[in-house]
Amino acid sequence: MYNFRAVLHAITRQSSKQISCSRSLSIANLNCLKNITLNTEPHRTWDFCKRTSPSLQPIRHYAKGKDRKKEKGKVKVEVNETQLSETINIEMMKNQMQRILEQMKDEFIRHLSLRSTSGSLEMIPVNVDGKEHTLQELAQIVRKNPKTIVINMSIFPQAIPAALKAIEKSGMNLNPQQDGTTLFIPIPKVTKEHRENLAKNAKQLFVKCKDGIREVQTKYIKQVKRKEGISQDLARSVETQIVTVADGFISQGEQILESKRDELIGKD
Repeated sequence: MYNFRAVLHAITRQSSKQISCSRSLSIANLNCLKNITLNTEPHRTWDFCKRTSPSLQPIRHYAKGKDRKKEKGKVKVEVNETQLSETINIEMMKNQMQRILEQMKDEFIRHLSLRSTSGSLEMIPVNVDGKEHTLQELAQIVRKNPKTIVINMSIFPQAIPAALKAIEKSGMNLNPQQDGTTLFIPIPKVTKEHRENLAKNAKQLFVKCKDGIREVQTKYIKQVKRKEGISQDLARSVETQIVTVADGFISQGEQILESKRDELIGKD
């Protein structure tokens, strides 16, 4: 360490005079200093040689993990259907994913209309004694007037409790009223809350669609892992391409969801 006490003592002794001195120091414990300039002006300056310790500047090191993730996300995987077809049934896989997407579209049309219709009620699934039926298989559904839908359950009165439960859980914001074997369903007003509820239901249907596509993806990736006679590099390439195909269908689903959300809550 530098003997700063000796330096300060020299400054104090000469404080009554304005002096400027430059001398060579060869003291062992100051061997890293070459020249010291002492000045009794209000601002004293010390000139140290280049061998003095450099001043420390705070340096902030930013994590690069996020950047790497972004770069990784930008990598585009080309789908080689010829290569895929030699390993899995690519057409069957795509058809299964497409059916799941089409099912979501159909549910959007039937269950997420701003105005409830008799047609939107017909396909509501009703579980009776462990078997699933559509509501139209169990009842006659008619629209009595612009504000009321009437469901006649006289053919299968034993299914009324299950039908009531199915209608209430349909996500259509319906509140059926029972009178004997007849159900009366007031059509709700198109309020902001009703729009928001329908938008939430749309998100749930999309998540269901996405999960279904991922299940198909997982099934075919497992087939690749179990397949014999292919190299690890080929297997990894095929698995990556399967994920890319699934991502494409999910992306389509996201676009359909956004379009439906704009339709439901885009206007007051």
